[in-house]
Amino acid sequence: MSKRFYITTAIDYVNGQPHLGHAYEKVITDVIARSRRSLGQAVFYLTGLDEHGQKVQQAAVAEGKSPQAYCDELAQSFQSLWRSLGITNDDFVRTTEPRHKEFVQAILARLHAQGQFYTATYKGFYSTKEETFLTDKDRLPDGTFDPSWGEVIELEETNYWFKLREHQQWLIDYLEANPAFVQPDYRRNEVLGFLKSQPLEDLCISRPAARLSWGIPLPFDPNYVTYVWFDALVNYISVPAAHGDATVLAAAEPEPKTRDSGLRLWPADIHVIGKDILKFHAVFWPIMLKAMGLPLPKQVLAHGWWQKEGAKISKSTGNIVDPVAVINEWGVDAFRFYVVRELDIGPDGNWTDTGFKARYQAELANGLGNLVNRSLSMLKRYRQGIVPARSDGLAGEAARVVADTRSSLENHRLQAALLAIWSLITRANQYVDQTAPFKLAKDPAQAARLDEVLYNLAETCRVLAVLLWPFLPGTATKIYAQLGLCGEPDQFAAAAWGGLPAGHQLGEPSPLFPRKEA
Repeated sequence: MSKRFYITTAIDYVNGQPHLGHAYEKVITDVIARSRRSLGQAVFYLTGLDEHGQKVQQAAVAEGKSPQAYCDELAQSFQSLWRSLGITNDDFVRTTEPRHKEFVQAILARLHAQGQFYTATYKGFYSTKEETFLTDKDRLPDGTFDPSWGEVIELEETNYWFKLREHQQWLIDYLEANPAFVQPDYRRNEVLGFLKSQPLEDLCISRPAARLSWGIPLPFDPNYVTYVWFDALVNYISVPAAHGDATVLAAAEPEPKTRDSGLRLWPADIHVIGKDILKFHAVFWPIMLKAMGLPLPKQVLAHGWWQKEGAKISKSTGNIVDPVAVINEWGVDAFRFYVVRELDIGPDGNWTDTGFKARYQAELANGLGNLVNRSLSMLKRYRQGIVPARSDGLAGEAARVVADTRSSLENHRLQAALLAIWSLITRANQYVDQTAPFKLAKDPAQAARLDEVLYNLAETCRVLAVLLWPFLPGTATKIYAQLGLCGEPDQFAAAAWGGLPAGHQLGEPSPLFPRKEA
């Protein structure tokens, strides 16, 4: 069985309801997954929830619930939003599931047996909010800690530690030899800067069960639970293991059993993550995998954060974007379009309500929606909805856009792909204005020319449906239906010019993006 294109998102921490940042990450990952399927690849898309740790335990207690009941309720909220967004994940992992917990314990037992862990007593500062130990390097000049750490307490406790330090030079060499491993480039440079500027501290991989009970018990010492990040990162391989991936199973089993029936997923092709968790994915995770004897993922792709109206998104100030409310008012494809069109993968972005409305009106309603509606309405009015003979007036321009879109999708340049697609929409709208089919229709001598124009417009709409499918799947499928075509336009190869046969009967045109009064 050939390896699938394996793409993951970060698993979301369940200490609150899903928000714009969560939704953005799932949409861009979904666009990549859909585009790869469209290009003919078998894809496995994984997302899920990170459900252990101190913050979850505290949030559950604050609501008077057991941690599991608290997680179960939030899991429904997250999964409901992903369904609303049209996310096509193949599996959904929860770190409280037996399949994940058992695999984490198998990995821990194997690494412990190999001598990768040691015990040591730590005395110093601890951020309860971030669940991490701090050193004097984390102090501000006045000796205090940045408020982002939340409450910082002094702590003395014995824990298990994972030997990271000895792998520091290996990781520097790997990052320099494999520039595509962390993208964009400036994120890779951040990681290299961190690794070259200071010694790498060993990683504390446990918490005493007396202080934190909500976690996976260490298989070799029941007085401790697993540090939430060690537990969370393993989801990327615990799910392949659950699907019988022999490469991954070999890392957890001292004498791996041969399996031919499982999926081949590992190594992951892309981990899509937020920039705030880059160190965990680009430093801790590669070293963990090396210690397990597993190949590294091909790429860690880090996206930026959203602001709203130029300010930090914050529940406490009410400066939020509720994806569900946006979808209910404007439609899911308008939400998907705006977040991909507005924010390239990498930098930070700024959601503005006026910007959203402007893009909806100009690019969706007046651009795409107007083109499809007037093109198909004219074909219905002047030719009873029957497609005339093939004409190649816009074929060259369409082919260039198809090639540009393909190249951008293959390189995960989603914003650039949308810009290419919209250049064809703009060109086709100009073509209507230049050829003036409504004038040609009044002159019987121009019947052949009118046929050419109508074919070019209808065929451009068909090509656009194929190109748009990874981004706006509902809209793309509606365009296909209005063209009288069956199924979904989910195969990129169908974007080749000339797919509409002469004599084909159109369906019924109807507005794709109804204009909203300001």
